[in-house]
Amino acid sequence: MAIRFVELPPAVMASLVAGDLAAARASAGVELGELFVGDRAKWLWGYRLKQLEDEPEAAGWIARAVVAEPEGVVVGYAGFHGAPDERGMVEVGYTVDPAYQRQGYATAMLGALLERAAGEAAVQVVRASISPSNVASLATVAKYGFVHVGEEWDDEDGLELLYELPVR
Repeated sequence: MAIRFVELPPAVMASLVAGDLAAARASAGVELGELFVGDRAKWLWGYRLKQLEDEPEAAGWIARAVVAEPEGVVVGYAGFHGAPDERGMVEVGYTVDPAYQRQGYATAMLGALLERAAGEAAVQVVRASISPSNVASLATVAKYGFVHVGEEWDDEDGLELLYELPVR
């Protein structure tokens, strides 16, 4: 399964936060779906815009639209929560549009993110934080050999199980 990532520059994210899907599509150059303007997504794009103000170096790492090829259909978004930290850790995040779930896209997204992380000398380990009830994501990280290393409470998402995979 072939996918490609399409960067979502700040202008696109600002349009998404405003709920202006037409402007976001025009700026991004791809047909972003309703997934990109739902309440959770609007929060994400607002958060990422603030992150870019504070950490411009994160621009090459954060969420991008995911396009299935050769169809050219946007099937979700994926990326890292930011640049590698002092430990060399990056955290992955991926969301598949409900219309495209259970078709292997999450596995393809995670595989592409792991490949990117492994290609960066600064990255030592990749983390995934997953709700205990997200059976599909738990199965996806298991396919790649992630190991459960703990749990944490997230004010947005509640209890999250932490999984890590060394890439060096």
